Amino acid sequence: MADGIDGPDLAGRPFFFCGIGGSGMLPLAQIVHGIGHEVAGSDRSRDQGRTSEKFRWLEENGFALFPQDGSGLTSSRQILVASAAVEDTVPEVVRARELGCARMSRAELNAALFNEAGYSIAIGGTSGKSTVTGMIAWILSEGQYDPTVMNGAVMKNFAGPDNPFASARVGRPEIYLSEVDESDGTIALYRPTIGVLLNVSLDHKSLEELRVLFGGYLKASGCAVVNFDNDEARALAEKTSQLVSFGISHPKADITVDPDSIDESPFGIRAAVIDNRSREVFPLILPMPGRHNLSNALAAIAAAAAAGIEVRKAVYALRSFQGLARRFDVIGTSPDGITVIDDFGHNPEKCAATLRTLKATPGRVIAFFQPHGYGPLRQMGDELAETFARELDPEDITVMCDPVYFGGTVDRSEGSERIVRLIRNAGGKAEHIPDRETCGESIATLARPGDRVVIMGARDDTLTAFAKDLFERLA
Repeated sequence: MADGIDGPDLAGRPFFFCGIGGSGMLPLAQIVHGIGHEVAGSDRSRDQGRTSEKFRWLEENGFALFPQDGSGLTSSRQILVASAAVEDTVPEVVRARELGCARMSRAELNAALFNEAGYSIAIGGTSGKSTVTGMIAWILSEGQYDPTVMNGAVMKNFAGPDNPFASARVGRPEIYLSEVDESDGTIALYRPTIGVLLNVSLDHKSLEELRVLFGGYLKASGCAVVNFDNDEARALAEKTSQLVSFGISHPKADITVDPDSIDESPFGIRAAVIDNRSREVFPLILPMPGRHNLSNALAAIAAAAAAGIEVRKAVYALRSFQGLARRFDVIGTSPDGITVIDDFGHNPEKCAATLRTLKATPGRVIAFFQPHGYGPLRQMGDELAETFARELDPEDITVMCDPVYFGGTVDRSEGSERIVRLIRNAGGKAEHIPDRETCGESIATLARPGDRVVIMGARDDTLTAFAKDLFERLA
């Protein structure tokens, strides 16, 4: 078994994924299947008739799918992969216990594969992990290194008709690249050759807990790649023995930019990248807007440099980086100039980055936000309200529906209406409309030529369909 992971021997074992269509489960299932394991699974979304094209693709590509009733577990040799949050009463868990099947969480399985690789790169931080993972994956692929990549979002460079759900890339198992999650503490399972730390800010845990988790993560990394623009991350860099730093505004960062060279447009950003170690300068043309994406690019370039790839080659590779689904993903612009954007923003930092990108160019913003759960809303609701009130102007509008809820025993006593009230109290313009479809109707009525409509939220694959439906209505 991999270093730091206690669990079953994986060799030749079949796997059953509970929630196989989820953003964390699907790419891991693809990797396990791609390296030769038999893979089956179930998903509540499939049983409810949602995102049917995804499950059809899985079945057509060799994944056996079952109702979420336990019927897919038939042998004690199967390893059940299920989130730690999955309740013991879920039929798959009950059946696995009856059969004596081993159980692993998504993170335990991913960490086992990751730690067994000869060369591993982890991307951690509160925000930007998926984008930076995609950027590094593209740099490595352009360099013919053929990495295996575990990501939480579809990487457009690797997606195509044969695999429209390319949140994973199956390459050489000895080169493993993965985003790693601090929200459940499982970041502590990983032993990276290179550990990237993008930022440390409030999300699912307190800052005190995050400092411990990210500090331990950097200590476990052979080489740390750290964002010096982020005060919390920079402070944790003291725990490292080998370091490559990056930052837009920190003068001592190894990989930085000439601030006077930054040129922003609605759909991209340019800058002169400086390698302070050699004093060389390279022109970066990034086909993604926003200074947060410039920071993401520097992180990817610094990680590539830590892996021995020339900065020149990494910068050039990013010219053809196509981005990720649901990361400032422009659905389209209507004939009268209303642009609809699909975005994964769900915590204060991610939402702020998206809203700042929108406000860097002229036009009113209509920000639709679907909270990704009642628990997260209680944890970070005050900061979310502050973000929308601070980043948006008086003419902009926030529209918020009720949090996503697919069942379970979570406390639903406190919802979106409190956040809308806080935004209004801070001087912002906000509306709470409980039903999402009614929100769409309201936005279609509110939108006028030149507006940018951004659809924000996480943990719900149907948000993209909602964004596309809204665009069709506006177009």
